[in-house]
Amino acid sequence: MRHRRRGRKLGRNPNHQRALLRSLACALFLTERDVDEAFEKPPKVRGRIITTLQKAKEVRPFVERCISIARQALPHQEAADELEPFIDRHSEQWRAWRESDRWREWCKTIASVVNAKRRVLQLLGNKQAVRVLFEKIAPRFTDRNGGYTRILRLAKPRLGDAGERAVLELVGRNDRPRRKAVRPTFVSDTATVKPATPVDDAKPAEEEKQS
Repeated sequence: MRHRRRGRKLGRNPNHQRALLRSLACALFLTERDVDEAFEKPPKVRGRIITTLQKAKEVRPFVERCISIARQALPHQEAADELEPFIDRHSEQWRAWRESDRWREWCKTIASVVNAKRRVLQLLGNKQAVRVLFEKIAPRFTDRNGGYTRILRLAKPRLGDAGERAVLELVGRNDRPRRKAVRPTFVSDTATVKPATPVDDAKPAEEEKQS
């Protein structure tokens, strides 16, 4: 029995399990990066990877944890950008700013962002994936508290072992457009209906037949 043993083993030892989650999360984040088509092959669909259903369910909390850490650091990044002047480094104005109290306030503000980036880098182990996460993915979820990904099962199994496959994608990019519900049309009660033949007109015809 597996009392208090959370998660799936996926046929791997613990070190290989962590490496698998890192590679899947980095692959999902790196689909959003800018690719030079002359040197690299762009992804088929941005913000989407295809893997087995069990791996997708296991990596989903890991991905959402990284996005939450990056999203919580965005207000501190915006406050630090307001304190940082847009001047050339090592210039006279920049050196004067380094000696002012505004620079000390900027250091206190940017410390939270640096700490968040170090935490995500420790989880992912890929600097490019961390950069893409903080610059492109996290700003899209500023008004969303959780639920950054979705899992869609695929009907066609994997060749070789017939493993059940699934799509793990980020919410917001590949959403289906919502269509307005069309109300069915019924015949209204006020429609003109042919009046039925009166019963009195049918009686003389029946009497003639009997006679």
